[in-house]
Amino acid sequence: MKRKYIIILLCIFSTTIFAQNPIAPIGTYIADPSAHVWKDGKLYVYGSLDLSSKEYCSPFHDVLSTTDMLHWKLYKNVFRSSGENDQVPYCDTRLSAPDCYERNGRYYMYYCQHNPHNAEGVAISNSPTGPFIFSNILNVGQYQQIDPCAFIDDDGQAYYVWGQFSMKMAKMDASMTKLDEKSIKDNVLTEKEHFFHEGSYMTKHNGLYYIVYAHMGRGGRPTCLGYATSKKPMGPYKYGGVIIDNNYCDPGVWNNHGSIAEFKGQWYVFYHRSSFGTIFMRTACVEPITFNEDGSIDEVEMTSQGAGPSLQATSQLDTYRICQLNGSAHLELFGHNQIKLTKIRNEDTAAFRYVDFGTGVKSITVRVAPGVNGGKLNIGLDHSWEIGNLIQIEIPSKGVGEEWVEITVPIKKTVTGKHALWLNFSGYGDDLFELDWLKFNN
Repeated sequence: MKRKYIIILLCIFSTTIFAQNPIAPIGTYIADPSAHVWKDGKLYVYGSLDLSSKEYCSPFHDVLSTTDMLHWKLYKNVFRSSGENDQVPYCDTRLSAPDCYERNGRYYMYYCQHNPHNAEGVAISNSPTGPFIFSNILNVGQYQQIDPCAFIDDDGQAYYVWGQFSMKMAKMDASMTKLDEKSIKDNVLTEKEHFFHEGSYMTKHNGLYYIVYAHMGRGGRPTCLGYATSKKPMGPYKYGGVIIDNNYCDPGVWNNHGSIAEFKGQWYVFYHRSSFGTIFMRTACVEPITFNEDGSIDEVEMTSQGAGPSLQATSQLDTYRICQLNGSAHLELFGHNQIKLTKIRNEDTAAFRYVDFGTGVKSITVRVAPGVNGGKLNIGLDHSWEIGNLIQIEIPSKGVGEEWVEITVPIKKTVTGKHALWLNFSGYGDDLFELDWLKFNN
């Protein structure tokens, strides 16, 4: 039986990493990123945590923070629903996507749990990175669903947003721990009118209210982040379009979930990508976005560079930074927190977007593990159909097993400046070879 008491002290560990996309360190799979800038001037990302390639989420929440969008600090175990320092006294199930909001120096984490309970509650901390201590269950009436979001308007009124397939919304009282049950409104966004699936996030820009959400309008899957706008916080909301689509981040991709936030004068979209050839093991990423004069947001593409500059061609380009995959190839963990591109078949492609070649390079080195049949690594610039317009590398065949080798070959032509870097694979049979990294040499 679930215990009735609460342990107040949580063990929180932190580490600082330099990252472009994905922004979390290798081995940490933060999904459903909800971004906020608090009074200390830092940007914080709250999200769920994938631990398995067989199911979404876990009983833990971690937090990422940054002062420059490049150096990220990871705070682990800021809130837990089971095990040591359990903060949910009534239920041990996994924690779905959370959100957090600040009021009067206190931080309110809104959480929800997977079936069979779908319980929604609030935990409170004096710090944006926790520990968050259980406060109470939220009474959402008949609408026990997932993916909570909080927002405080300019007049001080707080709102709670949540739901799946149709978006629900309610006013909160000043304590940030109770809903005005009479204000609960269903169908603020719907699948039919807005392509709404789940994963709401609410913010405001130039007098317009924006809801960002998982968008079900392409390919029968919620791979997009869409948005809708209104002049009133509780609507009606007008469909706006797609901000980003994470389709082709991985062969198994299913959903997306994220947010938008302004940091030091630039707006960004935060989203996640799946990995390991599954719909799970999702990793938080970020891209700059632009508002047009009419309040619309242009769709942006997935990149390797994220909020930072283009990757340097003469630095090691780890497969972890690949931003697009077509075919069966996918990323997989190996060794000690290393990522490889594996299950490579004929005509699979992968992309780094974007790479800066500076004033030019002379050769390329690749680290590969040859497969039974071997194959060819064809590298081109700018477009996926530019197969091998830069270099073609023969990867020898070898017996079964991981034995890594480095191959260096000269490139065909002079290349300078910034380009998308496309990898195309060719050969016979499955598992042609595996790729760890590549690097260009002056």
